[in-house]
Amino acid sequence: MSSQKALFLQGPQGSFVVGDKPVPSPGEGDLLIKVDAAALNPLDWKIQKGFTGFVDDFPAVLGADLAGTVVEVGEGVTHFAKGDRVITQGAYTPDRAGYQQYALAVGEFSAKLPPQISFDEGASIPSAALAAGFGLYLDVNESGPGGAGLTPPWEAGGPGKYSGKPILILGGASSLGQLAIQFAKLSGFSPIIVTASPRNESLLKSLGATHVIDRSLQTEALRSALSAATTAPIDLIFDAVSLSETQQAAYDLLSPGGTLALTLPPTINVDSQARKRVFFIRGIAHIPELRKDAANFFAALEGLLANGHIKPNPVRVLPDGLKGVAAGLKELEEGRVSGQKLVARPHETPV
Repeated sequence: MSSQKALFLQGPQGSFVVGDKPVPSPGEGDLLIKVDAAALNPLDWKIQKGFTGFVDDFPAVLGADLAGTVVEVGEGVTHFAKGDRVITQGAYTPDRAGYQQYALAVGEFSAKLPPQISFDEGASIPSAALAAGFGLYLDVNESGPGGAGLTPPWEAGGPGKYSGKPILILGGASSLGQLAIQFAKLSGFSPIIVTASPRNESLLKSLGATHVIDRSLQTEALRSALSAATTAPIDLIFDAVSLSETQQAAYDLLSPGGTLALTLPPTINVDSQARKRVFFIRGIAHIPELRKDAANFFAALEGLLANGHIKPNPVRVLPDGLKGVAAGLKELEEGRVSGQKLVARPHETPV
């Protein structure tokens, strides 16, 4: 086990090529995991197209969501043992990314995977769950990464605390949207109103959505649909899409004094008189000032998964292991994936 297969992005605007690289050794606080499943994320195709800020050196290994089996435990790790099934948020560095057969994981940014969740399903969880959790529950921070500052449902007084308060989630069928719905349900929000394709209505209602509004509606039609769902002011909107048009629509629908969570930097025409708070979610465990919050979140997530309070996305496994990733990323880029997470199994890569 000294060498392994990995998928290398040759450079910005470059191609993906399967090659060999050494299997890394875990340092203090690390796990070495056999990557049984790695999920695809839109950020990966954006990096291929030249998006900067995440990868500095090429060829690069991508993939932020991993599920697998612990094969070696680094010094100082006490919560995990060889043979444990785990999920983790990887990083865009050669030894910690997901598109390879073995990867390093930070023990504190990992959670044990219960037996009722497969590796394929588990790979759909880490980044989406962390972004949803940070967006809703991270402390308010006007000068750096922050969130809506709600009381988490895993803390005393948190479960059901926001009963009777509506929430609007744009992009409910996305991986992030599906996790945001589940956390909103745990927090007691009602109604939980989401936008999505009508074909995903049954899935989203099974996760906790009370109303599913066609995502194609323009702002005024969406406003009418919201009025039919609730007469209460919309004080919290979670935009899991965050394109310019959805950002502006969400901002316009938000009640004065309300909070808008975005997954991309704001591009909104702001009304300074409305006192609306807008922030950009940074759902990355490896940001230095968020490491402690991330560790606390993954510790809580493990319990939420074990008791069935948080469920994975529906998944579709790509053929040919790492060789299937490029085609899967093309599907994401072209908007041909809805309501499910694409997953690759690195150890099924043809020789």
